Amino acid sequence: MSGEINFDGIIGPSHNYAGLSLGNLASARNAGEVSQPRAAALQGLDKMRANLALGLAQGLFVPPPRPARDWLAALGTTIEAAEPGIAANAMSASSMWAANAATVSPAPDTDDDKCHLTVANLRSMPHRSHEWSATLAQLRLAFADGAFTVHGPVPPAFGDEGAANHMRLAAAHGEPGIELFVYGVTGGPFPARQHIEASRAVARLHGLDPARTHFIEQSEAAIAAGAFHNDVVAVANGPLLFAHEQAFARRDEVAALCTANDFELLEVPASEVSLEDAIASYLFNAQLVTLPTGEMTLIIPTEAREMASVWSWLERHLASNGAIRRVEVVDVRQSMANGGGPACLRLRVACDPTRVDPRFLVDDAKLDRLAEIVGSHWPVEIAVPELQRPSLIADIGRAREVLLENLDLAQLASG
Repeated sequence: MSGEINFDGIIGPSHNYAGLSLGNLASARNAGEVSQPRAAALQGLDKMRANLALGLAQGLFVPPPRPARDWLAALGTTIEAAEPGIAANAMSASSMWAANAATVSPAPDTDDDKCHLTVANLRSMPHRSHEWSATLAQLRLAFADGAFTVHGPVPPAFGDEGAANHMRLAAAHGEPGIELFVYGVTGGPFPARQHIEASRAVARLHGLDPARTHFIEQSEAAIAAGAFHNDVVAVANGPLLFAHEQAFARRDEVAALCTANDFELLEVPASEVSLEDAIASYLFNAQLVTLPTGEMTLIIPTEAREMASVWSWLERHLASNGAIRRVEVVDVRQSMANGGGPACLRLRVACDPTRVDPRFLVDDAKLDRLAEIVGSHWPVEIAVPELQRPSLIADIGRAREVLLENLDLAQLASG
């Protein structure tokens, strides 16, 4: 049995708005604001619950330890003694965006018929560069079955930011597909985070057929406008690629690729939705999924519904009986304020769910228990100047301990 599981990152108790992500306009815009970790985590759990209600399989990843003490030690300091900027990098909750956890190639695409996952090195941003080891530990637990192969990170000379820059097109999840690796070159004042060398390395590690593997350049205009990852301007599911007109450097090549393989490119014209509106609303940083009924469904943030140009385009498309037949709206405002929409919060894995460690899968009862833990242990608010306060650090550590105990994942306590 093969299907797709969305693994969402539980939003950690250190969720804050330190504005650490260069090129992420939402993160920069809200830098210094007071965050609401409890509300953020509950919003994330509600999104998982909504996916279950749609008949989708749902999994989770847990937040890593915060502060990142090993990283601080490698810098010769501690959370108490570190400069405020270094301390903020060590307290980041950005692992919540599980789309950056790894790149995934399902078994039908690989030469050994196993599902391959390569943990992302996230070397471009200091606050994310220390995530990979804790993420790798979770991947090796969740996907310990022989149906999977989990790879360590690509060497950090080359930036790899995971599934946020990777798309797959296939007639169905269990059938062979083509894999699209989107890389950047430059984006004006902002760095391109996905290097083509890293994407090529992942494709080789996964044993992909070169004839069905394609490397696509993201447009400089998209990066400069704030599309720090491809999934801010494009998303694929099954036989459909949904993208903004200005997503790719050579859009005609992408269109020809889709046509040659009998896939559909659904492109939103800049004349109807500007690149700026698309990025501000996170229209494309949505979950594009196929429901058990067969309906292609787009799960968008509330901000997309509130953007007039975006909502008008969606209404016209739905009325036309196009590829996307249904739109669902979720509230993830706390994540959005830090630059991550519904798609950022999940890693898609096409596999047999019976081969996954059940501790990483959820149902409504488990989500109820997690909501109780969050409601009792997650901080209500965090102001950036408080990130080095000893009592807050102790509360954050205890919250994670309780979470791991409830999930029977105490073996992840140190990472």
